[in-house]
Amino acid sequence: MFGIVRPCGHRLTDGLKTEWMAHLCGLCLALRSDHGQFSRIVTNYDGLIVSVLTEAQLEHTDGRRRTAGPCPLRGMRTAPVARGEGARLAAAVSLVLASAKVRDHIADRDGLLKRGPLAAAARKVATGWDRAGARTGAELGFDTAVLVDAVDRQPEIEALAGPGTPLLTVTEPTETATAAAFAHTAVLAGRPGNSAPLAEAGRLFGRLAHLLDAVEDQGADEASGAWNPLTATGTSLAEARRLADDAVRGIRLALRDAEFTDDRLAHVLLAHELRVSVDRAFGTTVCGHGDHGRHEGRSTHEGHGAYGAYGAYEGRDSHGGPGGPPPQGNPYAGQGAGAYGPYGSNNPYGGGHPGIPGGPGGPGGMPGPVPEPPRPGRRGFWAGCAVFVGLCCTCKLCCAKEYEGPWSRKKREGCCRDCDCDGNCCDCCGCDC
Repeated sequence: MFGIVRPCGHRLTDGLKTEWMAHLCGLCLALRSDHGQFSRIVTNYDGLIVSVLTEAQLEHTDGRRRTAGPCPLRGMRTAPVARGEGARLAAAVSLVLASAKVRDHIADRDGLLKRGPLAAAARKVATGWDRAGARTGAELGFDTAVLVDAVDRQPEIEALAGPGTPLLTVTEPTETATAAAFAHTAVLAGRPGNSAPLAEAGRLFGRLAHLLDAVEDQGADEASGAWNPLTATGTSLAEARRLADDAVRGIRLALRDAEFTDDRLAHVLLAHELRVSVDRAFGTTVCGHGDHGRHEGRSTHEGHGAYGAYGAYEGRDSHGGPGGPPPQGNPYAGQGAGAYGPYGSNNPYGGGHPGIPGGPGGPGGMPGPVPEPPRPGRRGFWAGCAVFVGLCCTCKLCCAKEYEGPWSRKKREGCCRDCDCDGNCCDCCGCDC
């Protein structure tokens, strides 16, 4: 999975979450139907927006959904999935996007692709995806040559870019490709008047995707010596953030100029979730509650001391504020004693010396430190495969806050890891609709 729009289930109503999953599964199954099982690997979050936009412009009909069979990623449950030209266009676009990703990794000599034979094999796969996308696009009246041309021009532009080169010069091929894909949804839906505003929304979406990818990869690219547009052009994060914010606003304005039958999901993804994506990439607040209850980058459950808002832990005073010298009225300050007596025996929160009354592990004190259990070793290949299937069937890979890696047994987080809203998100995008 790749893409910048990764909505948390807590921020989608039940109806919109079902619709989003219908488009995601519809894209996956369209890839399988037209291009075989292996092509499903290119399923991505951004490609399904093409399917969402197409359906948002169509009149409601009974043939928009079909019931798909059980799938491990849905907990072996059936589900309604999107069908039709929108899903097939999304599949064609996803294949070309995936081809571009592979080519980019080959050019950067990332990981195993620095080896010649593997790079050659990956290049052959990418070329096959280009052809497959072109076939499906031709059947839908969409010429994917504009996408392939953008992919081919990107390395040339990057080779010429240097300090002082406008960042938007580097993002132009991506903007052109996504503009064409978004505009063609209006053609499929029979709404030619929407082509211009959707092309503008697509252009800005492509710019935003390129920017956020550059921001998220900059640290790793600098460490590995890979090319990064921000580093190469000398663009600061502040300027990148300004461009990203302008793109989000521009997309929202462009959507207002288009006519939709039902744009609820499209609006949530392109107006609300894009704002969250920008915040996530730049490391700012991602929940609608802003900084309320957050301290030093922690969530509302982590922001205070170890024992809640009134603990004196982690350098905070008894009111959860920054720690400081004890009050002058405490005759036992600095003597290793509890806050209310030599051994803290009258201190309801504990204190004092370990093992004595009022101290950690002593009578009347907080529990003493618990020894850390030994870390389990790695699982074998087949045992890990069995656990992986179990994680898929129970949806823990995508929904769990934390789960144990099937092979490494390290703690992992589901795809809702970036949401700290606990199901109570409020709207934060400033949208007046």
